[in-house]
Amino acid sequence: MKKIFYILLLAFICFSCKKNTETISKRGLVSNKAMVVSARVEASQIGADILKKGGNAFDAMVGTGLALAVSYPFAGNLGGGGFMVYRQSNGTVGGLDYREKAPLAATKNMYLDESGEVIPKKSTLGSLAIGVPGSIAGLFDVHEKFGNLPIKDILEPVIALAKKGVVVTKNQAKRLNHYQDQFRLVNNDSLLFYKVWKENDTIKYPALANTLERILKNGRDEFYKGETAKILVKFIHEHGGIITEDDLAKYQAKWRKPITFSYDDLKVISMSPPSSGGICLAQIMKMIEPYNLSEYGHNSLKAIQVITEAERRAYADRSYYLGDPDFVSIPTDQLISDAYLKSRMSDFSFDKATPSSSVSHGNIEVVESNETTHYSIIDQLGNAISVTTTLNGAYGSKLYCSELGFFLNNEMDDFSSKPGVPNMFGLIGAEANSIAPEKRMLSSMTPTIVEKNGDLFMSVGTPGGSTIITSVLQTILNVHEFNMTMQEAVDAPRFHHQWLPDVIQMEPHSFDKNLIKELENRGYSVNEKDSPVIGKVDGILVLNDKRLEGGADHRGDDAAVGF
Repeated sequence: MKKIFYILLLAFICFSCKKNTETISKRGLVSNKAMVVSARVEASQIGADILKKGGNAFDAMVGTGLALAVSYPFAGNLGGGGFMVYRQSNGTVGGLDYREKAPLAATKNMYLDESGEVIPKKSTLGSLAIGVPGSIAGLFDVHEKFGNLPIKDILEPVIALAKKGVVVTKNQAKRLNHYQDQFRLVNNDSLLFYKVWKENDTIKYPALANTLERILKNGRDEFYKGETAKILVKFIHEHGGIITEDDLAKYQAKWRKPITFSYDDLKVISMSPPSSGGICLAQIMKMIEPYNLSEYGHNSLKAIQVITEAERRAYADRSYYLGDPDFVSIPTDQLISDAYLKSRMSDFSFDKATPSSSVSHGNIEVVESNETTHYSIIDQLGNAISVTTTLNGAYGSKLYCSELGFFLNNEMDDFSSKPGVPNMFGLIGAEANSIAPEKRMLSSMTPTIVEKNGDLFMSVGTPGGSTIITSVLQTILNVHEFNMTMQEAVDAPRFHHQWLPDVIQMEPHSFDKNLIKELENRGYSVNEKDSPVIGKVDGILVLNDKRLEGGADHRGDDAAVGF
């Protein structure tokens, strides 16, 4: 009898150990002091090394961002722009808009033919798709306002990485080879990318290293007024573009007040327009707050219905009201007011879907790329940043300046080329997001920081074009409502609805077929085929013991580095 008892006891201990091991294995990298999570380990490592040197989250933001331009040219960039939301250790919050701008010579109908129809690819491919880049201005403004380390200590490791080269991953080889034809279509000269790339090859970027060395020597103005600016404008003009030296010289990043709102015991801090992320996230979360999601269960029928219907209504408002706040008046307070959002959900029923054809923008008196990239940083001082940056499409306009060593964006497609006509990501725009000189195009980027009971809780964000907002939403809900670890929250299957087209996108082979059938029986259209990836979320969660857990999305080559 005693022998049987010991056998059972041993079996129980083994089972418990296995169970604990499995639980622990679902948690991402945990560190005691600081962490950087980004799309490439090289960039995360450079950011973490900057923190170890005594730099803060803002220094690390600059180093990580520029390292992504070297290691992840798919979306990391000098030739694009982005948004940053921050929370300092004392609780002060803010945001920086370094979104691209339309050139001075841009016109409202520049992508329409004589019949008033959109000319295919004109706003997505080649030199006329380029907006005035903001990345260098944004990063240098951050360093000037908040940085601790000399810029030399931040840029030198990035320059060394560009000279040494970056090892090609399986994912990167696949991307580079996939876009070869488009590179050849818009570039006149021979590019270093014109070969069949294989996993474990190394790509060196000597031209980019030279550009960064000039920027290190001459500062921000090198990119906007110096030799680099002259080379860039000459290159764009040779390829038929309209950006001038005056466009570059006039560019300024802009500090903006973020959108803040409450959800249960959380305070969510997200980006304000011209990012649509903060307002849409606030609308969706406030519309779903009265419903008991945790009781419904993760990715259950009821939870998906509630979230889908809130998304449908928020994206309808996005298309009509949102644009560059320097050009259009946005009724922000009304859009995120409790009374307005309650009325928006008043016709929701669990019995059947609300057709998007019956959901227009709400009555108030008074777009974007899958190939973005995101990084999150929390430093040893308790400062947190959340940064989303992009070229828009994969490798942007596909136009690569070999002399400078970087791709240029195709952000002009994020304007409404023609109100009511969808852009490359299916987003419908209205007059608020029409093209005008020096105007910033509407974005879905949603860099977000979350507090819980007044303390720092999470830094999170993702690429994914129109799916960015919904991916950030679901990641926050996964932690808060469904008690997931950061890594579990990031890895969980995702779905998306954006008003038009009227369809729920779902990650393939991730949702139960019976669940999909139940949704279809209630009038929802489901598309798994065209949704291979919905976001690549990178986030950091502050644990109860104040350690940090990184969630690096398994859908990419993303990596967390901490100490």
